[in-house]
Amino acid sequence: MKESYLTSRSFLREVEELVSLSAGLGRASFTPGATALLVVDMQGFFLDPASHAYLPSAADIVPGLASLSRAFAERGLSVIFTRHLNTEEDAGSLGVWWNDLIRVEDPLSEIAPALDTSVGIVMEKSQYDAFHGTGLEDILRERGVERVVVTGVATHLCCETTARSAFVRGFEVTFPVDGTATYDEQHHLATILNLAHGFATTPRVQDLIDAMETIQ
Repeated sequence: MKESYLTSRSFLREVEELVSLSAGLGRASFTPGATALLVVDMQGFFLDPASHAYLPSAADIVPGLASLSRAFAERGLSVIFTRHLNTEEDAGSLGVWWNDLIRVEDPLSEIAPALDTSVGIVMEKSQYDAFHGTGLEDILRERGVERVVVTGVATHLCCETTARSAFVRGFEVTFPVDGTATYDEQHHLATILNLAHGFATTPRVQDLIDAMETIQ
């Protein structure tokens, strides 16, 4: 069941606890230097109410991601927007698991116009993991990136898989509690709880924007 949950009282209460959990583990600090922002799959396929894959809460994260991407770009830090696309040949298990694929000719495959992709680069991917079969790791290494901030959709699918993949490649991972969206509160909170325990720091988007102010 899909739901709009990011502004619900129950979600906000849980978020407070999860931010505290990350802080309690001693891994809540965020330093902006040598950091890249990944904005995962913010496409019409997930943002358009007419799409069968529409995520009701996805629109709620757009303003924060727009502000965060501008803050990164203004300070010369990398911003990478991923665009998920598939063919029958590269879909792999996704072609079995899901009833539909995102095709390049589908207008809903485009990244939401509310996000200014000119501040960064757009990278196509074909699997949940943004590192799989792409040049993402090479791009990050060439730019001296040591940590990534993972945002976008869907929290428990592409975003979580990408965060875990970044971690095993040796990148520090930040996964803002309100920087991703998915089907419902339960799936979202499960991802944050797991990542906060062993993979990522979990601040709020506004915490990251405030931290960017330390870079002039």
